[in-house]
Amino acid sequence: MEKQKLFINGKWEEGIEHEDLRSPYNREVIGLIPLATKEQVENAIKSAQQATKIMRNLTSFERAEILEKVSDFFSERLEECAHILASENANPLKAARAEITRTAETYKFAAEEAKRLHGETVPLDAAKSGKGRFGYTKREPLGVIAAITPFNFPFNLVAHKLGPAFAAGNAVVLKPASQTPLSAIITAKLFKEAGLPKGALNVVTGKGSIIGDLLVQDPSCENDYFHRECTSRDSD
Repeated sequence: MEKQKLFINGKWEEGIEHEDLRSPYNREVIGLIPLATKEQVENAIKSAQQATKIMRNLTSFERAEILEKVSDFFSERLEECAHILASENANPLKAARAEITRTAETYKFAAEEAKRLHGETVPLDAAKSGKGRFGYTKREPLGVIAAITPFNFPFNLVAHKLGPAFAAGNAVVLKPASQTPLSAIITAKLFKEAGLPKGALNVVTGKGSIIGDLLVQDPSCENDYFHRECTSRDSD
């Protein structure tokens, strides 16, 4: 049984209080999970805000490279991650292995999309006054993404939050389900190993009544990945 830590601003931070994490299969205690305080959640949000400029300035190649590495790590550590999933979610190992394989694929898809998140050019000459004019769109990251994930398929549903968010150049504060925090914690370890900038991913565990409310009410947190700016230009 291991005492886990919060992941804030690229560092592992001790919790003040902890709760037992019990296996739903046999009710054995399999970990001690920190209960993030209001101050720690706010620090996680601030860390993500500070990381948004770095994430925004990463090239699409750099974002894709980080996601590719994480995809490879999941493939390489499939058995380790499958056993974590089986212990905290009572999945049969066969099903757990299938989820980790799918998780690696999800990050692979996100890596590929990171290279395609560009805008488009639209001719405006369908209108009488549009001759010689064109418009274009440019996708811009929103900033800080609040990600609250459920207990079922915890590895892959976290991937569905983190993959697109990082591909689009955002930072994330992740609150995993109370029953399945270990999957989020090892995911943070793999992203750190892959070279994700500090503060771009923060993992806060504990009571949803505290963490969830702080995340959804904070004006700096978004629940989508990018917005699209539109403008127009005259052609030569």
